[in-house]
Amino acid sequence: MSSRRPERVAHLVQAELARLLLEEARNPLLRQVIVTAVRMTPDLHIARVYFRTLAGGTARDDVSRALARSAPFLRAEIGHALAMRGTPELRFTYDDVPDTADRVDALLRGPARPRDDEEA
Repeated sequence: MSSRRPERVAHLVQAELARLLLEEARNPLLRQVIVTAVRMTPDLHIARVYFRTLAGGTARDDVSRALARSAPFLRAEIGHALAMRGTPELRFTYDDVPDTADRVDALLRGPARPRDDEEA
């Protein structure tokens, strides 16, 4: 198996998931989901789907539950669209990297405190 195959499959899964969530989702919460990344295991059995939501942090848990409930439907649709022999299990994870980057940026831009050797 090619070492780039998981990356290629992840890209296809991400594109199809984005289309499904935008066009096929019946739950209005799912239409506000942005798929930021998909990481596949080397054996292509599990797809870790990273997402953000336009609804903000308060709806994060509700969106996570809605995605978990719709995972079987989404998995079946991805399998049909991509004509894969085995469709990966979808595991959804909220993408908190932008939040972490904002906190680090705020810390770096915060008021500079004098070091002990610079006082006095």
